[in-house]
Amino acid sequence: MARRKKVYEGKAKILYEGPEPGTLIQYFKDDGNAGSNTASTGLEGKGVLNNRLSEFFMSGLNGIGVPTHFIRRINMREQLVRMAEIIPLEVVVRNFAAGGISKRLGIPEGTPLPRPIVEYYFKDDKLGCPLVSEEHIIAFGWASQQDLDDVVALALRVNDFLSGVMMGVGIRLADFRIEVGRIWEGDYMRLIVADEISPDSCRLWDVRSEGESPAREPGPLQDVYTELARRLGVLPSNVTHTTKPTLIN
Repeated sequence: MARRKKVYEGKAKILYEGPEPGTLIQYFKDDGNAGSNTASTGLEGKGVLNNRLSEFFMSGLNGIGVPTHFIRRINMREQLVRMAEIIPLEVVVRNFAAGGISKRLGIPEGTPLPRPIVEYYFKDDKLGCPLVSEEHIIAFGWASQQDLDDVVALALRVNDFLSGVMMGVGIRLADFRIEVGRIWEGDYMRLIVADEISPDSCRLWDVRSEGESPAREPGPLQDVYTELARRLGVLPSNVTHTTKPTLIN
């Protein structure tokens, strides 16, 4: 079998050249996590579950007209995706106060936000992926104002879809992050959801545990990868493991 050319390797995934121009093969590793400042550790079966879960969410988004890079799943750990020029931002949508926004603004964890809040973080692990403003993004040429308007519209549509799907299986979507890429179709450029959507990039709370604690924040899902896949009906029969993700800051 021909040796594949590696294009990029991150903490949680490897990208290889695809079989056709403009495509890539995305391989999901068991190592690491998509969260910032996270050490890589082997988590058996995580890559298989994230592959299945990302396929589920990306296919669902494609089905309702939200464009993504996902084409099809190839096997247990790989999927075929469209090549895109990634905007160097992590786009975070928050529905409830948790993590960084609670620390920065003193809002109690679990507080519902008055509306979904979209934040931007510059993608640079060495810098800890710092929070940046629209002024930074436009001034440094990472994206235009029109790009940012389109990113917000895209992120909020993803939020509507994910929130509904999660609530349907008893899970509250506190926040999540996505990456956005540019693709060209002739002279026309459009933005698409890229990378992955999985427990690595979401903060998920179990609605069923809300009544068990006096705190406003629902309890986290135990063994979140397996439990989410089980509730959504996409759990591979040969994967059983227990691990927790590192959540969004």
